[in-house]
Amino acid sequence: MNIIDRRPNPKGKSLANRQRFIERAKGEVKDAIAEALKRRKIGDAEGGEKVSIPTRGIQEPVFRSASRGGKREYVLPGNKKFVAGDKIERPQQGGGGGGRGQASPEDNGEQDAFEFMLSKDEFLDLLFEDLELPNLIKTKLKSMETTQLQRAGYSIEGTPASLNIRRTMRNSLARRISLNRPSPADLEAMERQAQAAEEADDAEGAEQARTDLEAAKQRARRFAYIDPVDVRYNRFERIPKPNAQAVMFCLMDVSGSMTEAMKDLAKRFFLLLHVFLTRRYKTVDLVFIRHTSNAQEVDEDTFFHSRETGGTIVSTALEEMMKVVRERYNPENWNIYAAQASDGDNYSEDSDRCSQLLGGEILPLTQYFAYIEVGAEATLRHGFPSPPTDLWRTYAAIAPAHENFAMRKVADPSQIYPVFHDLFAKDREHA
Repeated sequence: MNIIDRRPNPKGKSLANRQRFIERAKGEVKDAIAEALKRRKIGDAEGGEKVSIPTRGIQEPVFRSASRGGKREYVLPGNKKFVAGDKIERPQQGGGGGGRGQASPEDNGEQDAFEFMLSKDEFLDLLFEDLELPNLIKTKLKSMETTQLQRAGYSIEGTPASLNIRRTMRNSLARRISLNRPSPADLEAMERQAQAAEEADDAEGAEQARTDLEAAKQRARRFAYIDPVDVRYNRFERIPKPNAQAVMFCLMDVSGSMTEAMKDLAKRFFLLLHVFLTRRYKTVDLVFIRHTSNAQEVDEDTFFHSRETGGTIVSTALEEMMKVVRERYNPENWNIYAAQASDGDNYSEDSDRCSQLLGGEILPLTQYFAYIEVGAEATLRHGFPSPPTDLWRTYAAIAPAHENFAMRKVADPSQIYPVFHDLFAKDREHA
């Protein structure tokens, strides 16, 4: 959302102060959006929002004259008692009568608020304003498109380099046939016929043959072998082509160790990621993978709504991801991203396989990999923090060697957006 102040800039008000006011109001709106997002349900991630800004947050600073100090001159209409130079005694304390009076004992200190409704587009623009896919080093992707030439038929105008000889000759042949233009072979045959008549001393036949031959030659000269109307050039059109291609793999644990609350947190994160990618980028494919002790690629509806349970083997999801990469997404042509959500529980003998897959195969191919751990360690058990999970310990050993790998924990819905913002902020690398 853009806040535009169209009021004139009167005397006594600084343009710089006005710009600071606009930025301050924008910050209040973004804070209100962040608070509203905490209250939203999964199905309400994409939509408008009603926000409220306290009036203290939108007051514009102004210049006012000080109530004391300096020299002043006043014109008091109706004055019959004082003249210039007289000194006026200060009134007694409380005798002015110009105050606002005492506050009501029932005053709860609430201030007025400025409320307005953000549209869906305004809400999402502000929500994802300072976010992007990190490490997009192969080519720039965000809102950038190039064009490439694509064949689009033929044209009667063009450059010699684009001349289509085959089409030109086809048009020439069709025109010559339709106009009955004699071919060189026909002229040679008529020439031989005239010579044969002369050799046979057939004066009348020879004269007629020569007359027909001359008429055919004139017709051949009148109708050119290649006419400008026959010429055709290859025609090209410029079509948009993305500078880069990107794919985001969404890996979610749906095993029995994942409680409904944990699954809700994971779905909230992935839904926010889904809205962000489809909103900001046009050339990003989304691949959804769910896993228990087995993993499978599913569609969007199944990923977010299907109910499933079972054991936990995390490596199956990583193997499924690599399988899809090998089949459809060549790393030389695609920017590969992945986000994984799990409660951290895993089959103990599967840890080495996860470490091998992630550190040895996946991270060298991906631009960025984000791991979100929901519940578990972020909660307290009997008053003490729970120890790190198996998967967290496995991934923590890999993280220092890979700058394109990030790990975060989420304990309740209010942490979803801050963690998401932290993972995909534009200045994440500098931070």
